[in-house]
Amino acid sequence: MPIKNPVYVDLWEQIQQQFPSVVSAQEDDYGMLTLYTSKEQIIAVLRFLKKDKHWQFIHLTDITAVHYPLELLPFTVVYHLQSLVLNLRIRLKVAIGGEPPEIPSATTLWPGANWMERETYDFFGIQFLGHPDLRRILNMDELEAFPMRKEYPLEDPNRVDKKDLYFGR
Repeated sequence: MPIKNPVYVDLWEQIQQQFPSVVSAQEDDYGMLTLYTSKEQIIAVLRFLKKDKHWQFIHLTDITAVHYPLELLPFTVVYHLQSLVLNLRIRLKVAIGGEPPEIPSATTLWPGANWMERETYDFFGIQFLGHPDLRRILNMDELEAFPMRKEYPLEDPNRVDKKDLYFGR
């Protein structure tokens, strides 16, 4: 989908000049610009967006992740940024893989990313390299699983209400 918002077009052109081969973009149905980059470039892209004198995306709203178990890179880390000066919001996505999945920590740019990264680690098992205190934040320390990963069977194998013998088969 092409970018329609003229402000986002200007931002996209400037980002392409700074990072010509590592970023792609699209505008969603609700008008928010989404940028896609690699884990090797995420900190550089975040730094540019935060430190640029015109754009000033100084507010890190959220960090989370999504698990797509059938994809080659099964995890996508999602960053939401806001420019309070221009009243703009953008989304950055980074697809990662590996076991455990790893990505650099954004705490070097936003100390407040500490809690968001801990929550993402706690629920998805994503390692944030360089994080000052990466440990569980909501779940028990003894929990070996990561609850938001889609690693569970789609149906309960112990269900008896779907067995053929109850349907005369």
